[in-house]
Amino acid sequence: MAGGGSLRGEYRISLVIPCYNEAPRLDVDQFRQFLAENNQTRILFVDDGSTDDTVSVLERLRSGHKDCAEILRNGKNEGKAEAVRFGMTHALDTFQQEIVGYWDADLATPLASVARFLTLLDNRPEIEMVFGSRVKLLGRDVQRRPVRHYLGRVFATLVSQMLRLPIYDTQCGAKLFRVIPGIQQIFAERFLSKWVFDVEIIARYLKLYGGDPKQLERIIYEYPLETWVDIPGSKVLPKDFFKAFQDLFKIKRKYL
Repeated sequence: MAGGGSLRGEYRISLVIPCYNEAPRLDVDQFRQFLAENNQTRILFVDDGSTDDTVSVLERLRSGHKDCAEILRNGKNEGKAEAVRFGMTHALDTFQQEIVGYWDADLATPLASVARFLTLLDNRPEIEMVFGSRVKLLGRDVQRRPVRHYLGRVFATLVSQMLRLPIYDTQCGAKLFRVIPGIQQIFAERFLSKWVFDVEIIARYLKLYGGDPKQLERIIYEYPLETWVDIPGSKVLPKDFFKAFQDLFKIKRKYL
């Protein structure tokens, strides 16, 4: 694993962007605009062994923003879970920051939502995690393929029952975490699952808080996203949902 140059200066937020063969989907202009307008945020792009031009696109994106953007590289493709974990541990071990998080590279959740999440964390000091939630409400632009929506609802219901938490959407790839004592141990070990590691993160927090779901209800906030658009080219296929159900049982056996 290697980095793409050192970062200077202090940043309040470190945002990890896992990337695997994302060259056609990376919105260079949106990332550049965000970096230009948000001087408190550093972005850590984690290339997970891409075989296309992802790294070249990231280098072009990073041009002019080398103080606040870094490229980390996995030597081989290890899956989204390990890419996120690598980026999060790198941020926690290397930098001082108040907030860490991860965001999907396709920007299905626009980067504008980062500021909304941050405002919530600022106004609610008891909140330690803000998760984007894809709730299709009037006045919200949530575009999701029907098959993924209905499979997702079945999955979310099982997760909610397993964790004993009234959580609606564990799998949205837009999450921020307050840096608290013990957060390093949440990301210290490899995850059991390549895709439903979000559930495993919550299970690890549950263990950190003595197995009390009421504690987690007080520190997790699900934010109904104003916009979420299902971008073509997702690596998650319908068949992966069935593997995800198997992974849930592994997580339950280990943590619960």
